[in-house]
Amino acid sequence: MAHDAIRDALAVVLRDMGVQSPEIQLERPRDPTHGDVATNVALSLARQLKRPPREIAEEIAKRLDPVAAGVEAIDVAGPGFLNFRLNPGAVASVVDQILGANESYGSGDVGHGRRVMVEFVSANPTGPLHLGHGRQAALGDAIAALLTWTGWAVHREYYYNDSGRQMELLAESVRARYRQALGKDVEMPAEGYQGEYVKDVADSLQGSVNDRYLDDDTSEALDSVRTHAVAMLRAEQDRDLNDFRVYFDEYFLESSLYDQGLVDDTIRALGDTGLVYELDGATWLRTTEFGDQKDRVMVRSNGHPTYFLPDIAYHMSKWGRGFERVINVQGADHHGTVDRVRAGLQALGRPPGYPEYVLHQMVRVEKDGEEVKFSKRAGSGMTLRELYEQVGVDVTRYFFQMRKPDAHLLFDLDVALDHSDKNPVYKVQYAHARMCSIFGKAEIDLEAIAAGQADLTLLTHDLERELVKQLGEFPATIERAAEHTSPHMLCDYLEQTAGAANSWYHAGNPSRNPELAVLVSDPAVRTARLALARAVQIVLRNGLTLLGIEAPRRMIREVPDDHEPEQ
Repeated sequence: MAHDAIRDALAVVLRDMGVQSPEIQLERPRDPTHGDVATNVALSLARQLKRPPREIAEEIAKRLDPVAAGVEAIDVAGPGFLNFRLNPGAVASVVDQILGANESYGSGDVGHGRRVMVEFVSANPTGPLHLGHGRQAALGDAIAALLTWTGWAVHREYYYNDSGRQMELLAESVRARYRQALGKDVEMPAEGYQGEYVKDVADSLQGSVNDRYLDDDTSEALDSVRTHAVAMLRAEQDRDLNDFRVYFDEYFLESSLYDQGLVDDTIRALGDTGLVYELDGATWLRTTEFGDQKDRVMVRSNGHPTYFLPDIAYHMSKWGRGFERVINVQGADHHGTVDRVRAGLQALGRPPGYPEYVLHQMVRVEKDGEEVKFSKRAGSGMTLRELYEQVGVDVTRYFFQMRKPDAHLLFDLDVALDHSDKNPVYKVQYAHARMCSIFGKAEIDLEAIAAGQADLTLLTHDLERELVKQLGEFPATIERAAEHTSPHMLCDYLEQTAGAANSWYHAGNPSRNPELAVLVSDPAVRTARLALARAVQIVLRNGLTLLGIEAPRRMIREVPDDHEPEQ
């Protein structure tokens, strides 16, 4: 890549100036007139070299070999910034690299095949998936894809909390609805689940067992009710996630931690640390030794473990299965568990910062400026399925991914239902379809344009150069998004790329600027511009695919009534 050539050439010069292993950061200037690539390396070295940064920059510019760097001009600006203008060959090489790599363009090997687990969604099987689960599903799926794309061996895991008080409340709620359906006058549990889905589960139970549990108050009967309810709700959640294009490598049951003795093993292991003590009849762990705000109860005075204990046991299971890197994608309501879980794991010899957390804020849905809240089926907020059946899976996934996870997300239904470029996902998809349409008009296949077939030095227009530079930033964008577990960085990039592609495409409108049209009569220029269109199509397709979003080859664009639709 052009950046690599500049970085290598700078490293040679800096070593000659006595700087070993320099940190060289390159970026695109905000103002294209300042050049194609810029660096502040001279400013960062001023203290080390004990010289004015502009003087350092001028010496670098004088020493640097422009041929090796692939540049045609080097300028020193301001207090010591270095601005580079790439030569046409360096710009053109980006397009050939994209065409040659095709479906793998943007991928890398930062992870070197190391194993990482991404745990996400992990919703209790007590009801339909809500919008918080949906945002987590979209984020976790994209994070896993980004890590895979950058060379990590990714394992996607869903943790089912299928034991504890919530499961008891579910069973009691279903049993109450079941008995009501059979004509018995019973009250719902005070803290029970109220949504219409509970009646659906009760009806299913009645169809399976008739009136067998009408007057049966035994624990065995309640266990059977719970088993039926959990199985039905788990199956519904799986269907919702499958239709949302989210899949997992493993479903881990909380109950297995108890069945396999992992919780008891964890209690014994923590007891051996010398950090466990008894107080008020409960068993405590001195988590303050590892930076927690206060010590935590492991086992209550009634002998039952707190949620804290199975959490530690679960993460010890992750480590024991070979996952020395784990990323938990969870709602911001889990913020309070981060320090205590990490402290418990450090007490058992695991490293600080294990596991990593991506905590996301909740989702607020609005239509016509009013919040959309209630779902009769869920008995609370809108469900994930209700949302994506209304606006589509692509739109839902993209909206969930396009903001920083720790930012509150306003899901504007008016924008989501807009099929024009005002909707950011359609803006990107239209740009992709637009590039494909060029090949349809040329009556050739996309695959007909391959690396090395075009004279790409003919791409000399400023819009073409800017577009090529934008395409060349795709691999670095992927690497940053994966490193920071931030899919929104890719969304931002795709929207910027779509904007640059649209500007280039519309600038070549035959009725306004026929000399900038892709399908010009000059065969050499025509081939070069087709190669650029193909490169744009590859980058947009690869980016959308990483986000789990379709890259359509044909779309009907909404336009005002007095215009012909663009296809």
